[in-house]
Amino acid sequence: MSGMLDKENLTARLQELRLEHRDLDAAIDALQATVRFDQLQLQRLKKKKLRLRDEIARIQDQLYPDIIA
Repeated sequence: MSGMLDKENLTARLQELRLEHRDLDAAIDALQATVRFDQLQLQRLKKKKLRLRDEIARIQDQLYPDIIA
């Protein structure tokens, strides 16, 4: 039973992270579309996006481990 709950929690967290990652994509695109954008803010958004990508990959590995035959 505990394993199911963990999987449900991980799946929910994965969905949250994917949504946040897409939102950051949109924010980065909008920022870059402005004539004069804050380079530091852009770097921060991109770093956060990379951290999210890493966390998404970590959770996916937990949910769907590679099975080596």
